[in-house]
Amino acid sequence: MSEQSVLGAHMERELVSQPEMWRRAIAQQQSEDLLPAKGAKVAVVGCGTSWFMAEAYAAAREAAGHGITDSFAASEARIATRDYDVLVAITRSGTTSEVLQLLTELDGSLRTVAVIGDTSSPIVQQVDAVVELPYADEQSVVQTRFATTALAYLLSSVGEDLEPAIAQAQQLVNSATPQELLDAEQFTFLGRGLSVGLAHEAALKMREAVQGWTEAYPAMDYRHGPISIAAPNRVTWMLGAQPEGLDADVTRTGAIYVNEDRHPLADLAYIHRVTLDRARARNLDPDSPRNLTRSVILEG
Repeated sequence: MSEQSVLGAHMERELVSQPEMWRRAIAQQQSEDLLPAKGAKVAVVGCGTSWFMAEAYAAAREAAGHGITDSFAASEARIATRDYDVLVAITRSGTTSEVLQLLTELDGSLRTVAVIGDTSSPIVQQVDAVVELPYADEQSVVQTRFATTALAYLLSSVGEDLEPAIAQAQQLVNSATPQELLDAEQFTFLGRGLSVGLAHEAALKMREAVQGWTEAYPAMDYRHGPISIAAPNRVTWMLGAQPEGLDADVTRTGAIYVNEDRHPLADLAYIHRVTLDRARARNLDPDSPRNLTRSVILEG
């Protein structure tokens, strides 16, 4: 086996399993009653990838009419001064310092729910309810399936139909990456609604695994300045339905424009594949990316 075929071996196994994981999470959610009820005022927190999944869930929950839902990076959460009914914390490891510190500070002042991958982690003792997703936990430092499986669980709870996403992702996670995407100098990901969080997550994956220049914006904000970096051999990737005229505006810059008719969650799974292939083309190992560990545990 060549060195390149070993690079990102965990990430590859995990990313291609996503459609199966989503089905399992949806079935689990339908058999449980752990998440905030319709009408509850909810704060959702996480760090890094989990924060971006929190963003997507918050947008989807409000859009579905389930009530006010705000997302925060756990370190910047403004919870104590607001009258939330429930805090939902997303954390793969259950050991993230900022999340645990926030729960300690809240000290039982509101109901708390954790969505976790490692069910032996300390967060289990600090919350009122636990959404357990151990089957989606990962070995790769670069997250793929835990994040999207957690989001599938959360989206299912607000009535999102993920069957199209599952069907599309089953094809996309094993598809070949076009040469122009392998060679591209720079990526910008765009989203609207729930796909804003997914765009931020797509950019984070590319930074972590490929060490590449990658940005992300709400799609409607892109033409308010960031489009200035669009150019030949750079990619602008819109997740979900595009704003009118965006394709023409990007095309005029000479940049590669990607916007396909598919569910944003399936698009993110495909971006995982593109990211892995780009990392391998650069002899990088996304299972052990530079300067990163599986969980950030701060001293003191």
